[in-house]
Amino acid sequence: MTEIMSDKLAAPKLVDRATFQAELDALRVSEKAHMKQSDAIAAARRRLPMVEVDATTRLIGEGGAVTLLDAFEGRRMLIAYYFMWHAGQPAPEQCEGCTFYTSQVRELSFIHSRDVCQGPYEEGARYRDFMGWEMPWYSAPRESLETLLVGRRVGMMHIVCYLRRGSKVFETYWTTRRGVEAMDNSYRLLDLTVYGRQERWEDSPPGWPRRPKGEHSYRIDGRPIPQWPRLGAGYSDDLGTGKR
Repeated sequence: MTEIMSDKLAAPKLVDRATFQAELDALRVSEKAHMKQSDAIAAARRRLPMVEVDATTRLIGEGGAVTLLDAFEGRRMLIAYYFMWHAGQPAPEQCEGCTFYTSQVRELSFIHSRDVCQGPYEEGARYRDFMGWEMPWYSAPRESLETLLVGRRVGMMHIVCYLRRGSKVFETYWTTRRGVEAMDNSYRLLDLTVYGRQERWEDSPPGWPRRPKGEHSYRIDGRPIPQWPRLGAGYSDDLGTGKR
């Protein structure tokens, strides 16, 4: 942390306001082109075909067994994030990436998000409560995951989008790995700063700070980073697994 806060770090060259604005205006051309390309990709995404999914696929919710259709709660669309769950493991051992991304979905009045946990419901619900997340939470048994994630790797973070038409459910899009950054605002904001994400793979000038080799992007002192404020506020991380 001392090195990160040091004034000895490399920095951009100092110029006058007019030169700075000219350079920024040139970059803005690329930013606008990127935005238009992003809009075009979104338009193509809206034109993808869809595939039917068994609407009766079993999930476990707060009230017990439900179906995929029930998870819509009468709405037309459903966005599900598949949380990589390590069954029987304590809170510090749960997926740090999933914790990072899910922690950024806070305001649900605009987009009613749904989380699907790939593990026992009781453990996942305790974790949701520990983290202070407000989205409904469902557990998908292994046989249900094989239906919902057919042809994809079970145990990996996914975002899957569904459409309901009457009593039928259709899958319209899915993504994984860096695609789940759609839930993220932290990295998007860091991308606007001079030092960026400080990841080793980033294309930065010589002397720019980078995360030390072997240091985890999502963990500090053996825990997913978003857990520490919850512990500091006195919330219990007991998931009922017998492990702390």
